[in-house]
Amino acid sequence: MTPSTFNRKLHWKDVYSNRQATEVSWYQQHPDYSLKLINKAAISPLTKIIDVGGGASTLVDHLLEAGYRDVTVLDIAQAPIDITKDRLNHNADASLRAENVTWITADITELLSDSEKEPVVYDIWHDRAVFHFLTEQAERERYVETVSRLLRTGGEAIIATFDLDGPEKCSGLKIVRYSADSLSETLGKKFQLLETLSEKHETPAGAIQTFVYCRFKKL
Repeated sequence: MTPSTFNRKLHWKDVYSNRQATEVSWYQQHPDYSLKLINKAAISPLTKIIDVGGGASTLVDHLLEAGYRDVTVLDIAQAPIDITKDRLNHNADASLRAENVTWITADITELLSDSEKEPVVYDIWHDRAVFHFLTEQAERERYVETVSRLLRTGGEAIIATFDLDGPEKCSGLKIVRYSADSLSETLGKKFQLLETLSEKHETPAGAIQTFVYCRFKKL
């Protein structure tokens, strides 16, 4: 399948139509590494956080539970967002409801071109397992442009991808594996690497996938 014929939005819609959110390989009941890095980067409960590709992730639940009150979740497909909205709305604590989150359904590589107004600027950009799906140079360049514009100067980007010894494919798609150095090089000189973590993620099926987490500061 060539990039010109591949429909990314339809692919991810189908993924969540055919599998439960708890069955996908990247599912985490408790996203410890992401929370650890976000807590380091956060300034206050009003820190503006965007979770890119976080539609069905439990990260937003934990961020609300931790007291963060300015959280945006972006996903390319509506289905995973609806899953998380439903999950949150069944929470007995009203402060943890979906209405307290900003939801965006969009392809991150097309977000700027699709927007008709000046984009919101965030303090923390979080992405676990989106960037490594961008196999085309043009897609990666648009992503870097987007994070550069949507993250304030001094803000922090937390990006997790498959490490160099991680899988070569995920959800039937080829990916690009990174080391901390190669990810830093891809983001460019506007981003200073502050910290890296390595995670041996166990999938719901019991497989082990190696992720590299990188925390960057936008200069």
